[in-house]
Amino acid sequence: MKKVFAIAGMLVLCMALVIAAGCTQPAKPVETPVPTAVETTVAATQATPVPTTIESSKPEPTQTLPDMWSLDVQVEGNGEAINPQIITTIRGGKGLNFILAVDVKVTRPDGKVETGTIPRQTTFRVGDSVSLPVTSQMGNVNRVEVWATNPQGEKVKIFDDFVPFRTYH
Repeated sequence: MKKVFAIAGMLVLCMALVIAAGCTQPAKPVETPVPTAVETTVAATQATPVPTTIESSKPEPTQTLPDMWSLDVQVEGNGEAINPQIITTIRGGKGLNFILAVDVKVTRPDGKVETGTIPRQTTFRVGDSVSLPVTSQMGNVNRVEVWATNPQGEKVKIFDDFVPFRTYH
């Protein structure tokens, strides 16, 4: 009988070690794709308005949080033409317990700026998100910036890129 308990205890210990090993692997760095320009040709008889890029709407370099405060975020459009939204979701990271705030700013092609904050209970949890309205006009591209406030109170830009409200696969 004692051997059965010893074997069961060993199995529980092994499973706990396997689970702990999976939770302590270093987070993979998030790579942001670089947008590419696409040339279009318009007939001379057809007048088409061309959106101008506002100087402040160009993505800038981002910073990296220290590994112990790392935070992974996912930014994507909802794809709905009637109610276009950009959704920023926390996907994990070692900083879930330490990051104080996650702020999101969306600069639309028409120049309007939308801001929001991912709500935090006592800590952040995987799946916490904020949804901000965007435009489905003018090329379907909106600039999204995400800042994380570290435990020292400093804001660190962890994401800055163009995000369409709809993607086609």
